[in-house]
Amino acid sequence: MLILLTVVVLAALAAVTWAGTIAIERDNPPAGRFVDVDGGRLHIVEMGAPDAPPVVLLHGASGNLRDMQLALGDRLSAHYRVILIDRPGHGWSDRPNGRGDASPAAQATLIHQALVSLGVTRPILLGHSWSGALATAYALAYPDAVRGLILLAPVTHPWPGGIGWINDVVALPVVGPLIARTLILPSGYFMLKPGVANVFRPDTPPPDYGARTGVAMLLRPNEFIANAQDLSGLKDFVSAQSPRYGELKMPLRIISGDKDPVVYTDIHSRAIARQVPQARLTVLPGVGHMVQYVAADDVARAIDDMAAR
Repeated sequence: MLILLTVVVLAALAAVTWAGTIAIERDNPPAGRFVDVDGGRLHIVEMGAPDAPPVVLLHGASGNLRDMQLALGDRLSAHYRVILIDRPGHGWSDRPNGRGDASPAAQATLIHQALVSLGVTRPILLGHSWSGALATAYALAYPDAVRGLILLAPVTHPWPGGIGWINDVVALPVVGPLIARTLILPSGYFMLKPGVANVFRPDTPPPDYGARTGVAMLLRPNEFIANAQDLSGLKDFVSAQSPRYGELKMPLRIISGDKDPVVYTDIHSRAIARQVPQARLTVLPGVGHMVQYVAADDVARAIDDMAAR
C-alpha cells in the first residue's frame, strides 16, 4: 500500500511539474534568435547597432540572459553591440552534451562557435558570478578573440564548503532527475522570492525582478538539472584552472562588493587580481553580489574605459 501511495503521489507531482513547465514557457517565450552550434542551438539576444563595438554579457548560475539584459542591456546598447547569451542548458539554449556541457570550458567552446557564426570579433567579454569561471576559461582558450575581460563578483578559485545539498542531490544520476521532475517545481515557487532576496542582500532587487527576468525558468526540470551540474563541478574546475590566470594578457577589470554573501571577494576577486599584473580591482563598500544592478554606472564606465583603449 505504501509503495502504491508513493507512486500515486510522484505521478501527481510529475503531472503538476509537466503542466507548470508548459505555463512557465508560455509566459517566458524566446525573445531572440537561435544560433547553431555543434549538436544544438544557443538562444541569443542582440541589442544596439550591429557595427558598434561588441560586448558579450554572460549570466551567472540559476538564471538566464534576461538577468543581464535588465541590468545592463538597455544602458549599453546605446553605444555598443550587446550580445546576450543563454548559457547551454539555461533559458532557451540547448545543452547538446548533457552533463558534458557543465564545464565552463565546454560552454566556452559552444559560445565561441556562436560568436564566430555571428561574425563577432574581439568583443569585450563580461561574466558575472559563475560566469567568472566561464569568461576566464574563454579568454584562456581564445586569447586573441577577446579585446578585454570584465568580471563581476566572479567565481575564480576553490572555496571552503559546498554548493547546497539540493544541488548535490539533483546532480546525481537517476535520483536527481526523479527529484527534478517531481518535487522541485511545486516546492520551488515558494522559494523564488526569498531566493532572489538572498542573492541581492544586503541590497534590494528591482521591482518585479522575478517576472522581468524569468526566474521561474529555473524550475523546469532540465534547467534545474543543468544548473545543479554546473555548480557541482565548479570547484574542481576552478581548482585546475586558477593556476593559469597569469597567462591572461588582455585588459582585466574586476568589480565586486565587500558584502557579497554568495561569492566571497577575498577568496576570488582579490586572488585573481594578485595573479594578473594588469588587473584593476574595484571593491565597492557595502555592496553585495548583484553588482550589475547596484553599480551599473561603475560597470558601464569600466566597459567605456576598456573600449577606449
